[in-house]
Amino acid sequence: RNAPERKFGVVVVGVGRAGSVRMRDLQNPHPSSAFLNLIGFVSRRELGSIDGVQQISLEDALSSQEVEVAYICTESSSHEDYIRQFLNAGKHVLVEYPMTLSSAAARGLWELAEQKGKVLHEEHVELLMEEFAFLKKEVVGKDLLKGSLLFTAGPLEEERFGFPAFSGISRLTWLVSLFGELSLVSATLEQRKEDQYMKMSVCLETENKSPLSWIEEKGPGLKRNRYLSFHFKSGSLENVPNVGVNKNIFLKDQNIFVQKLLGQFSEKELAAEKKRILHCLGLAEEIQKHCCPEK
Repeated sequence: RNAPERKFGVVVVGVGRAGSVRMRDLQNPHPSSAFLNLIGFVSRRELGSIDGVQQISLEDALSSQEVEVAYICTESSSHEDYIRQFLNAGKHVLVEYPMTLSSAAARGLWELAEQKGKVLHEEHVELLMEEFAFLKKEVVGKDLLKGSLLFTAGPLEEERFGFPAFSGISRLTWLVSLFGELSLVSATLEQRKEDQYMKMSVCLETENKSPLSWIEEKGPGLKRNRYLSFHFKSGSLENVPNVGVNKNIFLKDQNIFVQKLLGQFSEKELAAEKKRILHCLGLAEEIQKHCCPEK
């Protein structure tokens, strides 16, 4: 294979779980990584260097001509600010979901990206999972009567990761990607802060008025798990069989981002993706308002 004509200089902002995976992918010889050149990372902690990659200041990352791309892998509450700074500095941006914790902010950032002629990409590795590929095949051409999706996990700090409808937006994205745009019927939040327990229960409906229930339940001792049940006119689907291990889902997401950098997606595909992302963020915000009317 010929080496690519040019490489885009990349900086990774935030080196937690996702940031570390991103750095590893950038340093390994993958086809999409060949178009990218990892220049450094930005972190609030003083780390010096990681595996030979230098830490650089946010200021240097923003002002460096070498840096053309930023991967935003920080806590969700800081995404909006970082995206804005990097777009304003004329850089392309890949951000881990959720891109923002408000739908107005997301709209503003898409406008900014378009104005600057830069790629703004929100990661959705959940759409690259084997289970999702299985579900997508299963639901094709079927009429949904009703469905439910329950996600359980350990506690998560809302201050850092946002309201549960935002921190759990990958589940909402599954439902929208499987059944089309949804509307909100009702939403409630049960919380026991002293026990680090929370349960968000959401009733949605499809454009054909089929009900979908989405529940996020988090607390100590709850294992990370997804329970789903979809009833169709032609039978039902309870949970996903073991469909194999998810391999390199962050790398697959990077491949999509690189295709965008290289202009390989049609305007139509990009517009459909943006519409879905904004629809999900809009729903998440509506759910939050239902659950916390005073905020």
